Amino acid sequence: METALSSLLQIAGLEPQGQLRPLGGGDIAAVYWLDTRQGAVVIKRDDHARLAGEADGLRALREAGTPLVVPEVLGVGEGWLVMEALERMSPSTVSAAALGEGLRHLHAHTAAEHGWPRDNACGRTPQPNASLADGRDFQRERRLLPLARACHERGLLDASLRERIERIAHGLEAWLPDVPASLVHGDLWSGNVLYTPRGPAIIDPAVYCHYPEVDLAMLTLFGSPPDAFFEAYWDASPPDDWPRREALFQLYPLLNHLLLFGGGYRNAVARATARVESGG
Repeated sequence: METALSSLLQIAGLEPQGQLRPLGGGDIAAVYWLDTRQGAVVIKRDDHARLAGEADGLRALREAGTPLVVPEVLGVGEGWLVMEALERMSPSTVSAAALGEGLRHLHAHTAAEHGWPRDNACGRTPQPNASLADGRDFQRERRLLPLARACHERGLLDASLRERIERIAHGLEAWLPDVPASLVHGDLWSGNVLYTPRGPAIIDPAVYCHYPEVDLAMLTLFGSPPDAFFEAYWDASPPDDWPRREALFQLYPLLNHLLLFGGGYRNAVARATARVESGG
């Protein structure tokens, strides 16, 4: 075990029992399980700045005091992040409803401006979070335009599709109202939701404050939660323009996937672009 990790565990008051065991699912960072005398922990190995941003996000989500389970940060430093391990169980209709209710509580925490006090990362992609007062400006300047430009510069996005995305970005004021910025997980795809005996848990955040549909659109990007989730979240019916908002807020993660994983996501970007253009 590396000296830096051993020191971090010692500072956290954790006494290892056995060796690190690799866990699956770590596409960006190396993830391990470690048994300790004080209980099991999960450990990540990655770039220091990315881990510091993740730790900051986990703390913010815990401090929000929602019904959602968020793993406690036990130590972070020198490229290591040590977190509370969570016991998993199979999801159910009850747990899906609890996720919807918990997310509604999370999004009730609002800020005066869209953004976050520090930049962080979504996967390996640096995520700029400098605050802006208007949510349309933030979506345009911090999300859509930088990612479209980066994908175009790497030859992953043709000029025509980039121009269409830029027109969407510059036309948000025509249909998307500005709203108070909600605290969002920021990368809430289904793999970052766990179901535990204590209730639904959320992990691997890329937090900032923005439109709450950011999290909903991520949850529906690669599948969709059951109806019980949406009934609990909206407590009635969805907004009339939800299909258009869903497509809009899927553009950023799809562009990020295009940037990270290549041209296989180009058609998905094109489909989301067309949905926004058509009104959903």
